[in-house]
Amino acid sequence: MQPTIFATLMIRSVALAAGLGALVAAGAFYAAAEPGWRNVIAVWLGASERAPATKLATEDWPICTTMGSMGSEADWAQLDPDFAAGKRALVAEDWNGAIAALKLAVLRDPRNADIHNYIGYAYRRLRQFGPAMQYYQQALVLNRRHRSAHGHLGELYLVLGDPAKAEQQLATLEEICLIPCVETDDLKRAIAAYNTLATR
Repeated sequence: MQPTIFATLMIRSVALAAGLGALVAAGAFYAAAEPGWRNVIAVWLGASERAPATKLATEDWPICTTMGSMGSEADWAQLDPDFAAGKRALVAEDWNGAIAALKLAVLRDPRNADIHNYIGYAYRRLRQFGPAMQYYQQALVLNRRHRSAHGHLGELYLVLGDPAKAEQQLATLEEICLIPCVETDDLKRAIAAYNTLATR
């Protein structure tokens, strides 16, 4: 009789811990989310996207961030095979292939902020902005100082016509990078390109 009571208490304790963990994760995700997140969720769920106030065609300004700093094939040898395949697909600009491979990798390593960031980047290049936002936000929940995710998120805000939020991501990057870093420079160039096109 005693082992049954102990087992019941253990099951309840594990269930309670899992429930509390889910609540903490949800709270962290909500706290990290920007107010404009709700609009992106609506787009992701199929609602029509709000036109940017500046009425810029998103094709008119460049995506400044590249995946050139991802290292060499030799660096990838130590990675999960699907993570390595996903990085190869990103370099080859095979966005769908990258998403497929990286989603397999994230199943085995769900707390890897880099994988979430790369999936977000691939979705953004496919112009699927809702999923891109979701993966960038998850990368930042896992690592709030993830420079690349902040830079990519800033560029996504530009695509969505929200330069003020892009500037917020730039300010965050400037706090994280005590000296200028590639991500700060990339986002500054993207914001400058956006502002130039907005004044035409």
